[in-house]
Formats: sequence, C-alpha cells, structure tokens
Amino acid sequence: MICGQARWSDWVPDYRLLIFDWDGTLANSIARIVEVMHLAADSCGLPRCSDDRVRGIIGLELGRAIGVLYPELDSVLAIDGVRRAYSEHYLLLEREPSPLYDGVVESLAAFRRQGYRLAVATGKGRSGLQRVLAGRGWLDYFDVTRCADETAGKPDPRMLHEILAHCAVEPEQALMVGDSTFDLQMARNAGMDSVAVGYGAQPLSVLRQHGPRLAINHFNELRAWLEGRPLQCETEASENVG
Repeated sequence: MICGQARWSDWVPDYRLLIFDWDGTLANSIARIVEVMHLAADSCGLPRCSDDRVRGIIGLELGRAIGVLYPELDSVLAIDGVRRAYSEHYLLLEREPSPLYDGVVESLAAFRRQGYRLAVATGKGRSGLQRVLAGRGWLDYFDVTRCADETAGKPDPRMLHEILAHCAVEPEQALMVGDSTFDLQMARNAGMDSVAVGYGAQPLSVLRQHGPRLAINHFNELRAWLEGRPLQCETEASENVG
C-alpha cells in the first residue's frame, strides 16, 4: 500500500454520458460467474477450465464465451446445452443477488445529481439484467441499457453506437467504464475514452495495454477524477494513463 496523492493529470474530463459494464464493474459477481461456469461444465461432462481462463472471457456474450472456452463444441446444439446449464445454475445462486462494489451506489447518485446521462453496456442477456435491476428497484435508473443478446456483443461497438444515438451524444462526450479488455476494445472501436477498473475480471496490468484514459482500483476514484479532486490513493496502480 502506498499513501499519498494519486497521480491525476492536469487534464480535466468533460463528459456528458457515462457508460458502465455491469459484472465486475458495478456488481461484485466475478467469483460467482466463475463458479457457475465450473458447475455448468460439470453438468455437461466437460473439463473445468482454470479460473483465469474463465475470468478472461467474462464480458463476452455467453454463447461466444462458451465457444472460446470449449472450442471442441462444434455445434450450436452443444453450446446451447452448456448455456442452459449455466443459466440454471446462475439462477439458483442468484437467489442471493451479487452485491454492488463499495462506492457504486453513492457515486452513481452523485453522477445523476451532477447531470450526467447514465447507461449500461453489458455482456449479460436482457432477462438477466432486467432481473438484477428490478431487484434493486433500478428499472428506470439508467437512461438506456444494452445487452449482448439484443445487439452485437463486445468488442463490436454497435451497442455503444446505439447508446450514443439514444442519448444524442457524440463519442468524444462519452466515457466507457469496464473491467475487461472487451470493454476497452469496444470503447476504442467506438471512438470514445475508457476507464479501466482493476478490481473485476482482469488486472490493470492487462487492461492498461488497451489505452484507457484512467486506471483505477476503487470505484470512488472515478468520481474524484470526474470532479477534479485529488484522492488519497489506495494502491500505486491507480493512475491517469492518458
């Protein structure tokens, strides 16, 4: 741990729209996703992949993620079997909803007060996102949400283009916040800035390779940066990399 002021630059961000990934960025659900993928593999008689391999596909649309983990499944029917097993196990475990990360509720409320438009761009399916939003009473909280089963999945920029069009915002006025390389690649493909969070699926050492404007280890650091405030850094990994 390193004390002292985090290394913010003199550059002042000026965004109108903040777009968030869900799993691993707002919701502390990565360990659950890894566990569920292991259970789905067991149910389908497949070998378990390592935790790191599973974490590496988080953010992709589920069918594509399964195909990456198990390329030997060369038919849609086989992939759909794993998908069904995954969904069944996830629903069982999600009876106790995954919590949001520290600072998320307070920071999102502050962003709304400050006039930002808020959106979600997620690899989750629509039914899954609606379920977790309804559980929090957040069905109308975000200006717009997009899910991988209703548009192109990450890192294709289509879902970001749809969000920008809905909010009538230009790419340079928007910021994508995510915990996976797919989030950051999608943002770059859409011509917008990104923030890498290092507490989710992938470490900052990997995420920095994809050109985020900022790399953080705590959600509250995003709020401080957007408000132009210095922050007592929690680790030396939190830094402006733009």
